[in-house]
Amino acid sequence: MDVAVLEIGGSHVTAAVVTPATWEVTEVDRAELASQEAAEVVVGQLAEAARKLPLANGLAVALPGPFDFGTGVAWYRGQGKFDQLYGFNLGAALGAELGIDRILFMNDAEAFTVGEWTAGEVRGVERCLGVTIGTGIGTAFLADGRVVRDGDTVPPGGELYKTSYAGRPLEDSISARAILRAYPKTVPGVKEIADLARAGDPTAHEVLVTAFTHLAGALAPWLERFGVTHTVLGGSISGAFDLVAASLDFPVSATKDTERSALIGAAAHYLRS
Repeated sequence: MDVAVLEIGGSHVTAAVVTPATWEVTEVDRAELASQEAAEVVVGQLAEAARKLPLANGLAVALPGPFDFGTGVAWYRGQGKFDQLYGFNLGAALGAELGIDRILFMNDAEAFTVGEWTAGEVRGVERCLGVTIGTGIGTAFLADGRVVRDGDTVPPGGELYKTSYAGRPLEDSISARAILRAYPKTVPGVKEIADLARAGDPTAHEVLVTAFTHLAGALAPWLERFGVTHTVLGGSISGAFDLVAASLDFPVSATKDTERSALIGAAAHYLRS
């Protein structure tokens, strides 16, 4: 059974069909998303993307938190995205708009990691970790392909961003804003810092290495406690992996395609549920 999937970010929505027999992803459409508009406008944008998909069997959706993935209620506030959806039942509204009963939501970092376990860098690894790095940090700890959120072997809720490093919230050390703040010149984004590092800018390279060294330090106790044997990095900042790999002293690789993995992971989760 093919699975219809939406992958939602702060500025885009991708509609795709995933074929489980081969885990082939057919991208139907990728559109810009005005995530700070009123709730009904956001619902309309998502519904427009979803209508391009075959919805007879329902819809899987991967999106960032804070979100109640069981009930479909959004809890975004001060995130720079979806602020008008705070306390809003996105699942009920989107289902009504599309005329479908089954919509299954999944955290985007968890979807990414399940996708990588299903058909990517950590395929079949017994105990692995996925880390997405962009505006913030997302994590998912997997045991035999299942997400582990509870217990003393993982951070609270399985979410590393809730922890601190060197006395500060972790995202003050490793995130897009942290890296941009650490670089002394004004640049549009982390990609430009990485390009400068590749062109021989030692400060740009140092800023990136420092950020990822902090990530390694923050991860170290959880890698040991959970027994992680391989970690996969995703998100926009994982594109700097070639510059920082030497600073990560554990088995790690970078994804070939974060979005594709999230689509596959959401589809896999949908089929299991």
